Amino acid sequence: MSGRGIRAARRLGGAAFGLGGEGFKFARIKEARRRAVEAHPGQPLIDFGIGEDAEPADPSVVSRLAVEAGLRENRTYADCGITEFQHEAARWMKATFGVSIDDPEGGILHGIGSKPILACLPAAFIDPGDVSLVTVPGYPVLADWTRYLGGRVHGLPLRRENGFFPDYGEVPESTLRKAKLLYLNYPNNPTGAAPTRALFEEAVRFASRRGILVVHDAAYAALVYGGRRPLSILSVDGAQECCLEVHSLSKAFSMTGWRLGFASGNPLAVRAYRAVKDNMDSGQFRAVQKAGIEALSRPQITRGLALKYQRRFSLLFPALRRLGFLPAGGEGGFYCYAPAPRAARDPATGGRAVFRSAEEASLFLLERALISTVPWDEVEPSLRFSVTFEAGGEEAERRVVAEAEGRLSALRLEFADS
Repeated sequence: MSGRGIRAARRLGGAAFGLGGEGFKFARIKEARRRAVEAHPGQPLIDFGIGEDAEPADPSVVSRLAVEAGLRENRTYADCGITEFQHEAARWMKATFGVSIDDPEGGILHGIGSKPILACLPAAFIDPGDVSLVTVPGYPVLADWTRYLGGRVHGLPLRRENGFFPDYGEVPESTLRKAKLLYLNYPNNPTGAAPTRALFEEAVRFASRRGILVVHDAAYAALVYGGRRPLSILSVDGAQECCLEVHSLSKAFSMTGWRLGFASGNPLAVRAYRAVKDNMDSGQFRAVQKAGIEALSRPQITRGLALKYQRRFSLLFPALRRLGFLPAGGEGGFYCYAPAPRAARDPATGGRAVFRSAEEASLFLLERALISTVPWDEVEPSLRFSVTFEAGGEEAERRVVAEAEGRLSALRLEFADS
């Protein structure tokens, strides 16, 4: 079907929609990966691009779902969630971050993953002409929905020289007067930077003075390394007056496809999210929420994942440095982040390939070495490497990293300072 007569909204490109170029960034990357695998039958893909653990959820969580899925009491709509999940989430916040949620039923509300929560929030707060301050590079959902609703997005560049923290002094006063949301994400995707208390204290001071709601995407908050303790923005004085923190069970509990998360913080902000959510969905399946309770009650699941990721970073960082990369991150979450190569030897032609962007470099690595990364060109051309690659145990992890180093070494990568 041609779609002739179908008129897409201007936010999707209007009459130009369907002529190419649209689509969620990570969906485009998955499609390129699929094509590369088809072009190299028999050669295994080394996937440093994936943002989810390759292993299934813990058996205890799977077993709880299996039991709960067949119970008659769980078949009905969950709407805004079940109180048992809210109270377990509050206990987890206290145990993990030292944060007390005095009224879990008013201060916590579940979502069908953190992505739909982030999509709902602009509808709760952004009117045409309002501004969302959004860290760049970063997860695009809140920014995209701000634009969909007629708002404007002002990017806060995350630069290596600032430790990949935002500089609020760069925002013009005229923009600040219209700002209503500030999006943060630490540990950060894609840079891997972990938060400090000073970072969160500065954000709370800034937001409090300006009447801005901080939306902290804390999907990776429980996964930190090098002796760091997990840190929630809600642990900072005054944060529960001006912050809404969004948590996900996807990362800390290997439950990506289960689609379960929650928002917590300022009760009025939670209430505003609830008002939009009521018209967006009918709640996550009760059995999934009860499996989520099982996960939240087992902090050893997250500790085991953290040990695995820290071990993998200890293999990947030295390998990347030997290849000429300058990786940053590895302090929390899954990711490290490095300036992209500017050129390489092309084994298909024997010549030299020059890259004008990180996306060109990433596609070259995928097509010539079957190594998947995620490119970012917003601030400086950079590649994101994830340690969630598939490998069954420590010896397999060493083999994967060694194989990747061998493939990349053969390309003779060149960097801007080489």
